[in-house]
Amino acid sequence: MPLDVSELPLVGRHPALDLVNTLERGGSSPAHDFLSDSSALLRWSVRAGVISNAEADQVDRAWHDEPAAAHAGLLAVRDIREGLHLVMLAVSTDPDGGTAGDPIAAGAALVGLHERWSGAAARARLVLGSSQVRLAYGTVPAMVVPDRLAEAAFDIMLTADLTRVRRCPVGEGGCGWLFLDQSRSGSRRWCRMADCGNAVKARRLTERRRAARPSRP
Repeated sequence: MPLDVSELPLVGRHPALDLVNTLERGGSSPAHDFLSDSSALLRWSVRAGVISNAEADQVDRAWHDEPAAAHAGLLAVRDIREGLHLVMLAVSTDPDGGTAGDPIAAGAALVGLHERWSGAAARARLVLGSSQVRLAYGTVPAMVVPDRLAEAAFDIMLTADLTRVRRCPVGEGGCGWLFLDQSRSGSRRWCRMADCGNAVKARRLTERRRAARPSRP
């Protein structure tokens, strides 16, 4: 049985990658979307640090008063997620240096992501801080979540070292989730050693022990 969104591990090391990981892809079973509805999206957004609890209350009221806005927000987030998935696959590497993405599809996705970010930036406002002026995204309650996630997508694409984006190796028994490798050596293989890494190691150990057993006559 799939995990609930409140139990979904946040392994991406960046909210943009954690967003991509809310849709389980590939494998023999159908894809499972943890963002099944606007309520799940709201709960995940708080867990991932995209919005605060106070902001979640504002968004919840706005979406309750205008269900169409809730549906539009969910569709916008899913659109951002799909665009990010295509772009990150084009730049992410497996431990052997290969990639699994399509540069042409990623280029088309960048156009859509730019449009999403442009809309979010148009709704943002300049805020005077103690030492600098910053652009505050999410000033319209009904659009706070998609606008913040458009900002997160913009941030990872323009400021992160995308050569450090990894995909937990499905071919070796991993889950396929994306994560930002922040290790000193840049050689991290698994999204979380406690999950995929240890599970694969345990399975390989069992296979070696089984192979080493003498065959019965």
